[in-house]
Amino acid sequence: MRVLFLGSPGAGHLLPMIPLATAFRDRGHAIAFATLDGGEAITTLDLPHLSIQPGLDWRHELRRRGAEVHPDLLARTVATNSADRAAFVPLAAQVNLAALPATISTVRAWRPDLVIYEYLYPAALIAAAELGIPAIQHELGFTRTAGLRELMLTELGHPGLTPTSTLEIAPRGMIPGPDYGNPVRPTPLDTPGDLPEPTGRPRIAVTLGTVPPKVDGLTRLDRVVTAAASIDADVTLVMGRMDISELGSLPANVQPTGWVPWHRLLETCAAAVHHGGSGTALAALAAGVPQLVLPDGSDRFITADAVHTRGAGVKAVAEEVTPELLRRLLADPGWRTAAREVSAEIAAMPTPGEVIDTLLV
Repeated sequence: MRVLFLGSPGAGHLLPMIPLATAFRDRGHAIAFATLDGGEAITTLDLPHLSIQPGLDWRHELRRRGAEVHPDLLARTVATNSADRAAFVPLAAQVNLAALPATISTVRAWRPDLVIYEYLYPAALIAAAELGIPAIQHELGFTRTAGLRELMLTELGHPGLTPTSTLEIAPRGMIPGPDYGNPVRPTPLDTPGDLPEPTGRPRIAVTLGTVPPKVDGLTRLDRVVTAAASIDADVTLVMGRMDISELGSLPANVQPTGWVPWHRLLETCAAAVHHGGSGTALAALAAGVPQLVLPDGSDRFITADAVHTRGAGVKAVAEEVTPELLRRLLADPGWRTAAREVSAEIAAMPTPGEVIDTLLV
């Protein structure tokens, strides 16, 4: 079987599909990813990659076409840092519209037996429908996407089109409403990096991801570091290659590090603090550790609400980060119990390999 994975070029939109893609590859099937310019997350992982329309940059095109076609929606998107998804997805649809002919050509040329895509790239669904190929939508986190997909398809002139099926990586107990899609266990990627040595004290893992600090600076991280100075625990800052020198001298119990395997770091931790990326949150849930989520935009408020509502942690704004909140994060038995319950729910979800067995029936 030939399986083509398509998505917008953001790491958070491509990386969640890699476990399923590698499971297909390990079974002897041919796989490839296809995306627009900016999909470096795939090109650096030595996976087959097709450039759908070289020179068409997702972010630049979204801003350009948004200003021309939907200036009101672009203003709402900027004002909410893309948290207003009903404003944002029609802008993303405009990029899909620009890439649709090339997407159809790419799919036709590669001749897949199955198309798997994420919801921000419905051009893949349209291409699959035109070519008579089954299409599966691979969800990314806690967002209910059916309505957002329909907004995009309406913008693209194909309302009512639906995928053959949907794969859902979030535990069903954390998604509002009735059962949604077919579950597949969220599987973290093993990336290089050395874990910090244990000290015998509880550890808190902290990250703000790759994008948020570039948008709103280090205010939230500064609040976490300041609060951490007063607690009896170690704090590991996972900030990759980001320059955090403006924070000044760090407390003795705060250690910065480059990118490390987040899920393996969590296995050594008692709690996590992060920005609300769905993959970041799912890894913490799988590890069974309570979370403090500091969302800033995009779908990260949805992630924060899911964690908070389930009782597996708490959402907050920067001004609410205090030593007392970090101590509670380490000690609250209700948060820890809920996190462990969700961890067990994730462990019971079918693996990507087991899902393949159902897809091939």
